[in-house]
Amino acid sequence: MKQLLFTTDDVPGRRIGKALGLVRGSSVRSRHFGRDIGAFFKGIVGGELDEYTKLLAEAREQALDRLADEAREMGADAVVALRFCGTEIAAGAAEVLVYGTAVTLED
Repeated sequence: MKQLLFTTDDVPGRRIGKALGLVRGSSVRSRHFGRDIGAFFKGIVGGELDEYTKLLAEAREQALDRLADEAREMGADAVVALRFCGTEIAAGAAEVLVYGTAVTLED
């Protein structure tokens, strides 16, 4: 069964059986010189910085995959109260963190 991930505190149509605890996943990415050049020129004329949008999307997906793996190892059926946050941890490097509560579901 595919892992169920929810930003809500419950799972629509299902009852939470047991809360297993906190699960999290993170990804740290650094800027790439080639992407920085493209972003620099885009910044001059304005518009979306596609290079960074793609970089952060990849980081979010990797963080979600890691969270789902941790929840699966705990025996969870779903993760509720899912939240994302991000922070710059060094010059040119950022972390994307996702966290939530692993739960089992009743039939």
